[in-house]
Amino acid sequence: MSKTFCRSLARKKVMSNDGMLIGTIKNIMVDLSTGQVVDLLVKPDETFRTDGYRTDGDKMLVPFEAVKDIKDYVVVDRYLLKRSE
Repeated sequence: MSKTFCRSLARKKVMSNDGMLIGTIKNIMVDLSTGQVVDLLVKPDETFRTDGYRTDGDKMLVPFEAVKDIKDYVVVDRYLLKRSE
């Protein structure tokens, strides 16, 4: 995956690799010692059930390792998303 600026991630839609809309990026979590993005904080779409996924209040935590592609949408692997609980 090529380098991407954080500001380009703001308000991007997050979609699973099987085409399901998950939600919209609201913020990111970064490891300050390494500068690596750890998690994306996503406001879930009203049609997406968050049962079984990591959440923090009304936001969903999407591990950055689940991100497969960033273009018009941020595409994530739902298997890696579930597994990271």
